[in-house]
Amino acid sequence: MKPTRKDSGQKTGKAGTILQQLARSPEKLFSGSFRQQIAALCFRRVKGSRDIQILVVTSRESGRWVIPKGWPMKRKKPYEAAAIEAWQEAGVRGKVRKKPVGSYTYLKSLDDGDVVPCVVDIFQIEVDEIAEDFKERGERILAWVSPDEAARRVREIELKSLLVEFVPR
Repeated sequence: MKPTRKDSGQKTGKAGTILQQLARSPEKLFSGSFRQQIAALCFRRVKGSRDIQILVVTSRESGRWVIPKGWPMKRKKPYEAAAIEAWQEAGVRGKVRKKPVGSYTYLKSLDDGDVVPCVVDIFQIEVDEIAEDFKERGERILAWVSPDEAARRVREIELKSLLVEFVPR
């Protein structure tokens, strides 16, 4: 027996609703009006090895794996905002590179239900401090993983490539 849906307007999950919304208004992807965000690629060196581990965190809304990211901040340079995001979302601090190590694009679902394309500039942070208590503690899961595992966990294709190929600068 084939399952039926009671309400044809029922949501089929976050990804389904994003794609459905874009299908109704594809000009959002082609209007050139991408929003800017910043992200922190936080890493640490494995003692006694040349290997590194990358920090991934879960998003608060969907629980999917991401790297710390957010919107630009007034009176803060982009790399400073990335460092603040890393501290608030994961309780980590360290040496921040002032120039982006890459970027990726994705579709952001806003609180009002709208969907906007975003370009995210990524700033590397070599972590030297990990706090037990931080602003979003308990709201996210944190994991230190290999670059390959980080790439497996995140959804965005461009970010996957950047994580696999990441070499600290």
